[in-house]
Amino acid sequence: MATAVREALAKAQRSAMHLEMRDSYMRDDPEFVRWQGGHRYDPADRDSWWRSWLDVVAQTTGRGVVMRRLRVVSEPLSDYVRYEYDGTFSNVAADEDVRWLPRSRGRDLLLPVLDGWVMDGETVILHHFSGEGQWTGPRMEVRHDSELAAQYAAAYEVAWERAIPHAEYRPS
Repeated sequence: MATAVREALAKAQRSAMHLEMRDSYMRDDPEFVRWQGGHRYDPADRDSWWRSWLDVVAQTTGRGVVMRRLRVVSEPLSDYVRYEYDGTFSNVAADEDVRWLPRSRGRDLLLPVLDGWVMDGETVILHHFSGEGQWTGPRMEVRHDSELAAQYAAAYEVAWERAIPHAEYRPS
């Protein structure tokens, strides 16, 4: 995970909201390639799947920061989103709250065009991806803009309420 997000999470005091709206990201990611080859993490073998990103999540939530991830997905799920779904148990184990919003349930919602984070209602970190899901342009754009943060947060909250908690979501 990029330094900008890790630094913002280290400073977060109340909330961190992450919005993901793509059906694939970095399909050349070695972990995704392993998953395509049949590798699956064993939830009972924590040492095999715990990674530095989960340390960041656990430290953040351990300070009392509410950390939420909303994934807006097409159904049936793409292979990449199925890979994310299979590994989400690790995010949940680190105390991140994850929900899934099938696009069919959000057809009347107005959502931002870029994925990103909202930290404490003040900072927005926008993610820039190509159509193939690779980082482009500035990769991440950090904006300390409470108005933009409020717009993202408002859209996020409406979508969050309609989304399905990870424990209840059954992908088609």
